[in-house]
Order: sequence, then structure tokens, then C-alpha cells
Amino acid sequence: MLWGAGTVAAAQGPPSLAGLVVHESGRFSAVSAPGDEKLARSLLAAAARDDSFPGLPRSRGLVQIFVAPDTRTFRRWRGAGAPEWGAALAYPALGRIVMQGRLAPSSAGDPVRVLRHELAHLALHERLGDLPPRWFDEGYATLAAGEMDGDGVITTNLALALRGLPRLSELDGLFVEGEDRAHAAYALSVRAVEEIARGDPERGFSLFFGYWKETGSFDLGLRRAYGETAEAVEARWRLRTRLRYGALAMLTDATLGSLVLLLLLGPLWWQRRARDTDRMERLRRADAEQERQERESMLSEVLGLGAGTPPEVNAPSSTGVAKEPE
Repeated sequence: MLWGAGTVAAAQGPPSLAGLVVHESGRFSAVSAPGDEKLARSLLAAAARDDSFPGLPRSRGLVQIFVAPDTRTFRRWRGAGAPEWGAALAYPALGRIVMQGRLAPSSAGDPVRVLRHELAHLALHERLGDLPPRWFDEGYATLAAGEMDGDGVITTNLALALRGLPRLSELDGLFVEGEDRAHAAYALSVRAVEEIARGDPERGFSLFFGYWKETGSFDLGLRRAYGETAEAVEARWRLRTRLRYGALAMLTDATLGSLVLLLLLGPLWWQRRARDTDRMERLRRADAEQERQERESMLSEVLGLGAGTPPEVNAPSSTGVAKEPE
């Protein structure tokens, strides 16, 4: 992760090397606690073995690599203001990198790749200074280190679905809006840098970096190196990014759309359901009342017929003569 080189950066690193071990290899030096000596030596060997970056001349600046023995020390060495989720930081003005040691959590990633990412920041700034915007700096370093994986793809899809694809000029803001959005910015940025490199498959960034440095303009550098404008590159990047990540984004959009519809239509459905339930209850009560009334009416008719029949003593005999009372 790139970090500014102002007054905050000037205080980074251990205040003293007392109790620490220093290893050197070429233009690199690594400072670590005794427990991280093995890691420090392997990092130095990897840096010296692969000391070139796409489109850039070989760097000559001295580099200090501070390997923090634990999370608490890492936070102290990196200084105030740095994001909590960062695994390592590069300070171009100081030629310095601060990273976590052997006790780093798994989320810190492969230390060799992490170191190469930070070294790419230093190499790019040695060539172009502060010309690259944040999105290009991080995208280039991520591409040079080969760090992109499936997590970046998923994060990018979520970002597309939730916020829509941002413009390149808007990517820098995502890096300071929390870990999730920063990961989305990394994934989108590396796609943009890849898209720029497509302009010259043989020479890649070589001519572009030279023209960018000469003119001080990103757009003029693109025009002279690749014959196209920054607007054209961005339009192609947006199109290909949507095509590459569109399927999952559409699925996520559909899920979010369903949720929105549920939130909007849910209350209406519930009110309709409550009205239908109340209406059915009223119909059931009405049917029960009608059935009760019909039963009472039938019972009244039966009882009424029984009450109107004359007693047997007053009925005429078979001879037609009424019997005398005994």
C-alpha cells in the first residue's frame, strides 16, 4: 500500500535499531527482530533476484525494509493515520517499506508478493514521481506482484451491483472508504492498468512511461504511446469490465432488486392479506349465524306443529260417536 511522504511518513520505522538485526543485499537492507531473521533473509533474496518491473528501468535507490515482529510494533512503526487493514506500507520519499513479520495473520498475504507490491510503488515513483494517481499506482503494483485472485473478482462484482461502475477519477476515493471498498478499488484499478497495457503488447508501458514523464500528462502520454485518448481507454475499460463481471453483477442486481420490491410491496401485500383474512372471518361468522337461524327456524316449526294437534280423548271413534267420560 502506498503511503504519503509528508510529516507523518518522516517518523515511520523504529526509533532505534537497538535489539534489531540488519541484513543487507545489494541496494536492499532488512531490519528485523531476531525471531524474524530467516524471513528477512528470504525477503532480501527475493528482492535481489527479481529486481525489475514492467516498463521501468532498473531502480537504483536504496531500500530499507522494516519487518515488524508483531502487530503492535507494526502499528507503531507505520505511524498514525494508516488504515488498520493494510498489510504493508511503502514510503517512496524515504525509500522505506514497513511490513509484518512471521506472526502476521493469514490475511496479510504472501510476504514475498507483499514486498514486491511495495517495491513496485518505490520503482514507479523513482521513475514518475507523484504523477501517477492513486488508482494507477495501486493497480500497477498489484499487477506487478501478481496478487489478483477470485476474491478481487467477487468484491468487484459487489461494488458494481451496489454502487455501479465508477469512473477512473472516482477510484482514488474508494481507497479511503473502508476495507471492502478499498479491495473493490484494487480489483478495478488493476483491470484499468491491464487495459492500458493492451495498447502495446510488445513494449507494454515502456513508451507510455517515457512520454508521461516527458509531458507530465497522463492523456498526452497515452496519445503518444498508444494513439488514443484517456477517454477512449476509460470507455473500453468500462465496457470490458462490465462484460467480464456482468453475470454475477446482474445476479446480485436481481437479488437486490427483489429485496427492494419486497420492501416496497411488502406492506401493501400485508395490508391486503389482513383485509382478506378479516373478510373471510366475517363471511365465516355470517355463515355460522345463518346456519344457527335456520336450525332455530326448523325447530320452531316442529314444535309449533306438535302444539296444534288435539288430544286423543276428543278424537272421534271409529263409529263416529264420541265416547262418554268414565
